[in-house]
Amino acid sequence: MKRYETLGRFLGEPLLHFLLLGALIFGAYKFISNETIEPGKILITQGRIEWLEIAFSRTWRRPPTASELEGLIRDYVREEVFAREAVALGLDKDDTIIRRRLRQKLEFVSEDVAAHAEPTDEQLRAYLREHPEAFRGDRWFTFRQVYLDPQRRGANLRRDATQLLAQLRRARSNVDIAMLGDSLMLENEFKALPDREVVKQFGEKFAAALGEMPVGQWQGPTESGFGVHLVIIAERTDGSMPALEDVRAAARREWTHARRLEANEKFYGTLLQRYVVTIERPETVKASDVKQVAEAQ
Repeated sequence: MKRYETLGRFLGEPLLHFLLLGALIFGAYKFISNETIEPGKILITQGRIEWLEIAFSRTWRRPPTASELEGLIRDYVREEVFAREAVALGLDKDDTIIRRRLRQKLEFVSEDVAAHAEPTDEQLRAYLREHPEAFRGDRWFTFRQVYLDPQRRGANLRRDATQLLAQLRRARSNVDIAMLGDSLMLENEFKALPDREVVKQFGEKFAAALGEMPVGQWQGPTESGFGVHLVIIAERTDGSMPALEDVRAAARREWTHARRLEANEKFYGTLLQRYVVTIERPETVKASDVKQVAEAQ
């Protein structure tokens, strides 16, 4: 029984899927193209022509005309000539763009394996549990604020904020806050405002402060993009985790992206094992050496 379980886990490994798919891709390509590169000869096989037709049809949503197909073939021959001559001259060596493109193409092949995997509901639910912040709903804040303008208050800003905070705490809710503080093109009271709107109107620093404040007591001064505020939170509702049925598309997209990254890392790790990497770092300069150089100068 254990033998079958081990075999099942082995067959379910993404890396095995990659190796099998890679072998099929390269085998099928070799079978279709049947092209061999010989010095001084360029062979355009029927498989290559069909590939050019397919590529054109995918781009333009129609097959190429006879003249267009001839143009594709001429362009491919031109590209092949220049590519071979460039490689012969060593122009592909140490070229950052070429190296980056080759890396991307190999990564695309490894990522494509994960893209074809379909997650089960249990896998998606597990992903939701492991990454709650990516799907949790907004926090909501009901609060009141009194604004103090730093430019108007100047050096008295801290003193004025301390005195006004004490006044508000003594009065609690028995005060008209519209008559306090300085004017601002925002409301004094907000009801059930989601945190993304708090960030949009007041800035991230202010929103983060609201998330840490105790409920039911005036606090401050709290900084925003406008200046400073005295704030009292009447109610704060933390975002809840949605059901899988409500975020299935987003969960599947994020799960697939994570699987692609995982497959890419596993593939890279397997390739890296084929190499011995030696990094020649500059020697650390001793303080005594620096002193000797300075004295010599």
